[in-house]
Amino acid sequence: MIKFFDLHKVNKQYEKAFHEKLEQFMQSGWYILGDEVQSFENQFAAHCGTKHCIGVGNGLEALVLIFKAYLELGKLQKGDEVIVPANTYIASILSILQTDLVPVLVEPKLDTFNLNPDLIAAKITSKTKAILVVHLYGQLADMEKIDSIAKQHNLLIIQDAAQAHGAHLSSPKSNDSSPVFNYPSAYSFYPSKNLGCLGDGGAVVTNDDELNKIIRALRNYGSEKKYVNDYIGINSRLDEIQAAFLTVKLPNLANDNQKRRQIANRYLAEIKNDKIVLPFYDGSTNHVFHLFVIRTEKRTELQHYLKENGIETMIHYPIPPHQQKALKEFNSLSFPITEKIHSEVLSLPMSPVLTEEEVSRIIQVLNQY
Repeated sequence: MIKFFDLHKVNKQYEKAFHEKLEQFMQSGWYILGDEVQSFENQFAAHCGTKHCIGVGNGLEALVLIFKAYLELGKLQKGDEVIVPANTYIASILSILQTDLVPVLVEPKLDTFNLNPDLIAAKITSKTKAILVVHLYGQLADMEKIDSIAKQHNLLIIQDAAQAHGAHLSSPKSNDSSPVFNYPSAYSFYPSKNLGCLGDGGAVVTNDDELNKIIRALRNYGSEKKYVNDYIGINSRLDEIQAAFLTVKLPNLANDNQKRRQIANRYLAEIKNDKIVLPFYDGSTNHVFHLFVIRTEKRTELQHYLKENGIETMIHYPIPPHQQKALKEFNSLSFPITEKIHSEVLSLPMSPVLTEEEVSRIIQVLNQY
């Protein structure tokens, strides 16, 4: 069986270094917000090209803390509207709801799966104060257009980069920087991410000194000084041991992403089947292929066929957010493009440890379908 994502194989190469880090951790006697978290924060900020990185509990809480910080700063008020892509993973929308803001769903582009900038303006009202951009499946959204719209309407931009570790804007205007685009970004280090720890973990990266200061306090009960609480905070701190593991893996992120692109380029060049719609890719560094997502009108049939031929796949995601029971206030809405995407997408195996032979086998089986 060709696994969809062989997590054990991905982390096997780091086992010796992990054991060494674990021993250092045990000997240190400092288990929360110690040197390992600070070291990782410094290294990941440098990797992202930002001034600040704040390690937090997970990707959802990274988003929640950004919104909470903007509320504390008075740049958002409870009840403000936040534009968000309709086809995102539900965590993006939960972060808006959990901070007493109002999500306004906007359709994505069918080819990139990312927020369609051309549809944003029609959804802007007097209550619209922010855009939550999601770089879905590892591909950056059209940030230049979205940035222009945000400036025109004086909107905040928050980025959900949970699947886009190491993606870079390719436009000359961006100086080939990270996806931050001078706006705060939330990352997840869930084990299967391009940069994943061995448990839950997340981070916020930002160039905003004030935002950094407040989020650091908010993640730790709203406290900058022990037993002195300035904000209604939460407990959302990146574990010291997970930070240590992430520090071990971070130097390989760029190479791992390049391997993912190489696999994606093979899929794009060699899969020849009229029943399958391949994803859009412009060949740039703006995509790190956290997932390689195809579309097909006969998804169940294709997934069963691949399983019979020893190839594991997954669906990201089978139910659109507006049709989830948890979001019943959105159940009556219609988003045809989003619904089409959720009914047709199928994720092929994608990881830096896939072998050339495995990739060849996947391509062969798909072409024979």
